Amino acid sequence: MERVTIYHNPACKHSRGAMEILQSRQVAHDTIEYLKTPPDRAALEKIIDLLDEPAAELVRDDNRFKELGLKKADYQSKEKVVELLLKYPELMQRPIIIRSGRAVIARPPEKLLPLLEG
Repeated sequence: MERVTIYHNPACKHSRGAMEILQSRQVAHDTIEYLKTPPDRAALEKIIDLLDEPAAELVRDDNRFKELGLKKADYQSKEKVVELLLKYPELMQRPIIIRSGRAVIARPPEKLLPLLEG
């Protein structure tokens, strides 16, 4: 199986769960701790292009999002999502797994299984 890339946050249980799946299946992977090494514009655009979901799904609508006074309706387009995540990388949904020109937001972690099997 070809290597996969995981955008990972070790503090996130879903992200840790995805790592456990990759390790238990001995899947070779590159880990990007996106809070230490935030993706640039090109990487974010690529992730969005590879997702089968709308760009807005890449944004976490969590307490930090609310603290910033943001509204989900303002971040629906690819360009708005990219701009937001460049400014606030902590708002990126995780984990993101990329393989063979496809990406999945693995929440719950089991969502990455079809990507590994396909």
